[in-house]
Amino acid sequence: MEIIIPIFAIAMVLGFIPGFAIWLGHRKDMMKLQIQATAEKAAQYAASNKALEDRVAVLERIVTDKGYDVALQIEALRDQRRVEDRFEGHEVERSN
Repeated sequence: MEIIIPIFAIAMVLGFIPGFAIWLGHRKDMMKLQIQATAEKAAQYAASNKALEDRVAVLERIVTDKGYDVALQIEALRDQRRVEDRFEGHEVERSN
């Protein structure tokens, strides 16, 4: 009877080892997939960050360019928009 308990315990441990190995393999595969997804997200963030840095660099060049008058450019765009709005209004009246 005394020998049955250790044999039973050994049998139980040996029975759990394959299941544990399968579980560890599954965890390893899941971690690989998670690493891939994280790397893809990091690449997307890096590309997005690069695009934003490029846009900021353009804006910095515009603002710091001594020959560039931002206020005049804005007013010119407003004037152009007013002319375009008037032109579009006349086209609508003509088509009616």
